Amino acid sequence: MSFLLAQTWRDLLFAHWPVPAAALRPWIPAALSLDRFDGECWAAVVPFRMTGIRLRGTPPLPYLSRTLELNLRTYVSYRGRPGVFFFSLDAANPVAVRIARRFFHLPYFDAKMAYSERGGMLEYRSERKDAAFHARYGPAGPVAPALPVTLEHFLTERYCFYTANPKGRLFRGDIAHMPWPLQPAEAEFPVNRLTLPWKFELPDTKPLLHFAKRLDVRAQGIVPVDADRRL
Repeated sequence: MSFLLAQTWRDLLFAHWPVPAAALRPWIPAALSLDRFDGECWAAVVPFRMTGIRLRGTPPLPYLSRTLELNLRTYVSYRGRPGVFFFSLDAANPVAVRIARRFFHLPYFDAKMAYSERGGMLEYRSERKDAAFHARYGPAGPVAPALPVTLEHFLTERYCFYTANPKGRLFRGDIAHMPWPLQPAEAEFPVNRLTLPWKFELPDTKPLLHFAKRLDVRAQGIVPVDADRRL
């Protein structure tokens, strides 16, 4: 696959909760179908570090090549092709926020973010005007890639995202990477208010947790889905 951007995702946590479709549907473009596993829709909070960001044919630039990122997401399909839909993406690098908003139509937000490691656990904080997130997390078992037809595979093995521009036109961005090197995880969430702007709540139950130490990713530019003859 030819690519526009390359990057490495590090110390990533997947925290998944089942959420009623009725709570998610108002925020999803009408052309997208909400994906369900055994009848349930899922939302995820995903904190990680991004390093080695670079355009094809260029080396990483010191200031632009890394950022903390935190996303709130759910799972959708367009004409049978599964992908990810982002409600929000917080980032610590203001240049990255503006590039992503301008060229990828993604809902990135400037946030004050911090990351540290203590006693083998990762501490992660993100705060902005209308949302905040504090977590402590880490791996709790060996690497075990998701098997096909499992919930873990349904949630993580997705190779595109969907987004819309201000006029409502739908776009798709394709990504490529090896299967996720998932590990079971443990986590605490002293603060988790990412869903407040979207007027839905995550259930007060233990989330499904997975950790990934590192994943190298390549991303293409976005394309309008109505111009893709393969769909």
